[in-house]
Amino acid sequence: MVKVAVIGAGNWGKNLVKNFYELGSLSAVVDEDEGRLNKVGKDYKGVHLLTSLNDLWKMAIPAVAIATPAPTHYEITKTALTKGRDVFVEKPFTLNASQAEELVTLAKSSGRIIMVGHLLLYQPAIRWIKDCILKNTLGKLYFLHQERLNLGRARRGENALWSLGVHDVAVFLDLVGRNPQRVEVVGQPVLQKDVEDDVYLHLAFSGGVAAHLHASWLWPGKYRRLTAVFERGMLVYDEIAQTVTLHKKYINSKLENMDEGQQVVFKGNSEPLKLELKHFIECCQSRQRPYSDGESAVGVVKILEEASNKLGVKM
Repeated sequence: MVKVAVIGAGNWGKNLVKNFYELGSLSAVVDEDEGRLNKVGKDYKGVHLLTSLNDLWKMAIPAVAIATPAPTHYEITKTALTKGRDVFVEKPFTLNASQAEELVTLAKSSGRIIMVGHLLLYQPAIRWIKDCILKNTLGKLYFLHQERLNLGRARRGENALWSLGVHDVAVFLDLVGRNPQRVEVVGQPVLQKDVEDDVYLHLAFSGGVAAHLHASWLWPGKYRRLTAVFERGMLVYDEIAQTVTLHKKYINSKLENMDEGQQVVFKGNSEPLKLELKHFIECCQSRQRPYSDGESAVGVVKILEEASNKLGVKM
């Protein structure tokens, strides 16, 4: 089993720690906060606890998982690759496309695995919808619409798109299977100057396919829902209920409304994070290309960067 060191044991890093431990791969945890490390030591016996990355690089641990603040991803990933480590890095990969492309090139030249934590790509419901698209089950895909809304935790250093929408952009690119031709975005800063609390992102792809995202942490209800509208029906993935419902509704060539009811066609209760990290371990062992590799993540960062430029956001 490939051994992994987790860098960062904060709000999300602790989930990586737990899952890598349960998978039998956790070797070390690095965090400057000794309180966090003490808790890790109590919960997970036999794990090396380190406060310095320099100490980690002296150890023969072949892979690292990075769950530090986004602005640090580039430098830590670059160092890890230079030190000959395979890397799993949480989203967002980097804060600009040039850094992302540089890391992909470095990983290739050094023969290292680089995988980005686009968690939703490992959600079985998303894979089910992808299969439906590939098999042309409901005919042509017209558009995707994602809602990621809640009265959530407002951030100071990033807007709602960067905080909430990264996974959804990754899903759009995966389901459509190509990069967009046009990116449009509208955002509104309400609570803080220059930090958009409510964002609408629109992507236009070749072949007339479109994708729309509404991301907000300033919303009265919690909605995590993807709607896929096809030629002969509509799929709604409720991320909270973990169901995919087929609405047998469409408008035919005569502009007649067709409605044959609805049914739940997929229901899952899996652990996408564990599936994702297991995939990373398997890629490190087999040297296969990860499903959410660095190249696919570059496409996500390019969209976020272009949207940020149009919003006037300085990253």
